[in-house]
Amino acid sequence: KDATVWRKPSEEFSGYLYKAQGVVEDVTNRIVDHIRPGPYRLDWDSLMTTMDIMETFEENCCVMRYTTAGQLWNIIAPREFVDFSYTTSYEDGLLTCGISLDYGEVRPNFVRGFNHPCGWFCIPLKDYPSHSLLTGYIQTELRGMLPQSAVDTAMSSTLANFYSDLKKALKT
Repeated sequence: KDATVWRKPSEEFSGYLYKAQGVVEDVTNRIVDHIRPGPYRLDWDSLMTTMDIMETFEENCCVMRYTTAGQLWNIIAPREFVDFSYTTSYEDGLLTCGISLDYGEVRPNFVRGFNHPCGWFCIPLKDYPSHSLLTGYIQTELRGMLPQSAVDTAMSSTLANFYSDLKKALKT
């Protein structure tokens, strides 16, 4: 009930482009502050287990390394990603986007995943300025030996839970 998730074949790789969209009761700046790399993300995102800023280029531009928990009773093992992340104003709202980099050694006990170009757009609703439309485009290549059905189940439930977890965090 918090979000709608669609998918279509990606033009970047052999997997899928997922689109997640939902209305969040808060202003765009506060929502994006909870999504982008920084101090809030680990507090509420149940999938993310670690996050380190590896390099900062300017205030809203960095390389980050983060790990995710195993999913589907650890059928999908924990993953590690290294992403370039950039956040900027976009029309009346904010855009935070990223792409994975080949950077550094993979930590033991993790599979290195890869995020093809992806991002979150957050714009205020014109009739309800205290509400925002949050839309995400995600193209994650989890890598490893995984059946596509397991990836589809994990991605759709993860994206739906992302919205409910974010809404709970914003209320505190």
